[in-house]
Amino acid sequence: MLLRTQLRIGRIGVDVLRREEALNAITRLVDEKVGGYVFTPNVDHVVMAEDMDELARAYAAARLSLADGMPILWASRILGRSLPEKLSGSDMLEPIVSIAAAAGWPVYLLGGRQGSVEAAAKRLCEIFPRLQIAGMDSPLMSLAPGHVGTREALERVRRSMPRILLVGLGGPKQELLLYRASEFLGPILSFGVGAAIDFTAGAVPRAPAWMSRVGLEWFYRLCKEPRRLWRRYLVRDPRFIGVVWRTLRRPRDERIQTLPLLPGARASLAPLS
Repeated sequence: MLLRTQLRIGRIGVDVLRREEALNAITRLVDEKVGGYVFTPNVDHVVMAEDMDELARAYAAARLSLADGMPILWASRILGRSLPEKLSGSDMLEPIVSIAAAAGWPVYLLGGRQGSVEAAAKRLCEIFPRLQIAGMDSPLMSLAPGHVGTREALERVRRSMPRILLVGLGGPKQELLLYRASEFLGPILSFGVGAAIDFTAGAVPRAPAWMSRVGLEWFYRLCKEPRRLWRRYLVRDPRFIGVVWRTLRRPRDERIQTLPLLPGARASLAPLS
């Protein structure tokens, strides 16, 4: 049985993996056609999961959970099991697409701002000429039960039969959507990539690498989009410190767990029917 080690931060588990190990695990998941999804938890996800039971359940059912952001890495050192590196959706998108292109796996792009998905697909095909784009879509989607646009968008994905679905709807929308749609999407492995589609398209500037390395990517994004992001970064996310403190008070064997990579849990389609 293939096993993975997870460090819990609050109600979310984060896999202790280096990039190469994560890419190998993703390759195995695609090869096995087990479906499900991969998430990249950041500070905001950890904080929101404290109050959102469904988000916590979505993370518990994830195939993999990869660290997004230096504060997650810093917290891991305090909690007793250091995460080796940051593996955000933006960091992982091109390596995953590179593997897909080499293996002949069709990729579907879903989400992003208006026009971003087409520009991102074009850019990725320029970088990886062998890449097969199964489809691309940036529809109006809702988490409301029975939402017609959401159901139709997911049906287009399923009919296209990609091996990998890259979803850039932002959190927690993309996480909750993939949790609810896991069974419906069958053997497709989905990856929540956040703003990576917009970054790839050039629609949203990404923070300089040095700011990302020192944990200031949030500050760069706040400066670029203050009206949209001020509440997240200045009001909600400081609660992360309290979450880490409460986690530290738990026994070590509750913070660090060993889980199977396969087969993993899968969610019901019921909320989307």
